[in-house]
Amino acid sequence: MKLPIIRQLYQNNNAEQLEKTLEVLESFCEFRGVSDEEMDVTGELITNICGAMEVHEMVKNGASEKDALNGFAQKVMGSIDR
Repeated sequence: MKLPIIRQLYQNNNAEQLEKTLEVLESFCEFRGVSDEEMDVTGELITNICGAMEVHEMVKNGASEKDALNGFAQKVMGSIDR
């Protein structure tokens, strides 16, 4: 997860575009010829896209962009600490 990438994805794409991209990447992961390295990169992309989608949802529910980004980062860091 990289917050600057999530911010960039949030600012430059709407939630629908991110959802369609996510579907394509998930489909790519199902191909059995995908190498471990490709899977790692794709997984990182999926994580960042899901983060941007969550930020879109938080902003839609009234949070500022900054608060939504920080809230998402805290949520992820909190789950890692468990």
